[in-house]
Amino acid sequence: MILVTVSPKFQIVIPKAVREALNIQPGQKVQVIQYQNRIELIPIRPMKAARGFLKGIDPSVVREDDRV
Repeated sequence: MILVTVSPKFQIVIPKAVREALNIQPGQKVQVIQYQNRIELIPIRPMKAARGFLKGIDPSVVREDDRV
């Protein structure tokens, strides 16, 4: 478990291991969500980064009759 300290200005530093694992870059936006009794930080990725992430997916899915 990695601990961080909240500064007097309510700032924290994201530890290097976490930044590298999630490829967080300086200036990148991070979404902050309060969920129950915790804070979650979610890196925002540009839409162009999502291009091709479904490559190789199997489109043969059984669909309901009212769906196209």
